[in-house]
Amino acid sequence: MKIAIVTETFLPSTDGVVTRLTQAVKYFRSLNHEVLVIAPDLGITEYEGAKVEGIKTITFPFYQYRKFSLPSKRIKELLDTFQPNIVHAANPALIAASAVRYAKKLDFPLLASYHTHIPKYLDYYKVYKPAKPILWSYIRRLHNTAELNLCTSETIRSELLEQDIHHLHVLQRGVDTKNRHPRYYDIEMRNRLTNGDKSKKLLIFVGRLAIEKEIHKIKPLLDARDDISLAIIGDGPAKNDLMNVFKDTNTIFTGFLHGEELSKAFASADAFIFPSVTETLGLVILEAMASGLPVVAAKSGPTIEQINDGETGLLFENENIGSLISAMNKLDDENVLQQMRKNARKETEKFSWEKASQQLLDFYTQTIKLHEDKNLVAK
Repeated sequence: MKIAIVTETFLPSTDGVVTRLTQAVKYFRSLNHEVLVIAPDLGITEYEGAKVEGIKTITFPFYQYRKFSLPSKRIKELLDTFQPNIVHAANPALIAASAVRYAKKLDFPLLASYHTHIPKYLDYYKVYKPAKPILWSYIRRLHNTAELNLCTSETIRSELLEQDIHHLHVLQRGVDTKNRHPRYYDIEMRNRLTNGDKSKKLLIFVGRLAIEKEIHKIKPLLDARDDISLAIIGDGPAKNDLMNVFKDTNTIFTGFLHGEELSKAFASADAFIFPSVTETLGLVILEAMASGLPVVAAKSGPTIEQINDGETGLLFENENIGSLISAMNKLDDENVLQQMRKNARKETEKFSWEKASQQLLDFYTQTIKLHEDKNLVAK
């Protein structure tokens, strides 16, 4: 199969979308499928034998943390030259919106996937919030052009159905249980993340530092309990603001960590904290659990789907500091903590990127069939 994936984000960027796509590409190449990735030009030209075509990037004045590529006619040229059996538009908004347009124009089967809940993000940027209905209309038009749409959780599927987006299916979760594992526990890493204070319980957050991630909501917990250290791992546009918020607490900012260093950071903590209610899934939750960490998370549809409250983690009521403190207090019982660590690891062993990627490949085959049937009816 010749697969063209057009995405708004790819390597060397690190986020859940990139993780899912790189794992899928790796799996497709292992089965000898030909893969073309079209993405913002960030210097990557090849991945696991798949060609990566970069599109010229710009930086928006209001979001200078990362680079974007605008819709481009070059997408048409690349697709026409490659002649794919399937076009996958991942998170269509800018260049992936061009994939939607030109796949239709060139009569290629088209699948679209929804990974980032941008309309929800607008709630955190007051100046842009009035544009939410317009944004939903744009998203609806793009996704309803595709023969098949994918999203990452049942909660998001329900929201998209409410927005009149059709032909929706839910992608399986996946996690690298080999490289996210409790065996990566490292005393030097723990000392680094706690500033050498062995008496403190260590919480970690891993992700992009942006207002919609709601990291500031952790601060009252640290004010209430001085026996907790927090390590914030990642970078983003809200970093300086967050450093001011947490300046008088037991908090360190590491910037991005990668590879084995990130595996050590996960495995060397006591628990993972996830305050956001804006995620479509939050693959980082599974990474933490695979590392043997219970997840302390704000209640939302996607967190409820992934965390068994009291078994693999603890859920607290969003915007309720008493609920958060109560959840953390439960981890003071060492027996409870150790059992949750075991439960969390065991839960993730049922997931694999191979299964999730094979499911995506099956959706590609289904999309091709839908496209062929549609063309037969049209004739």
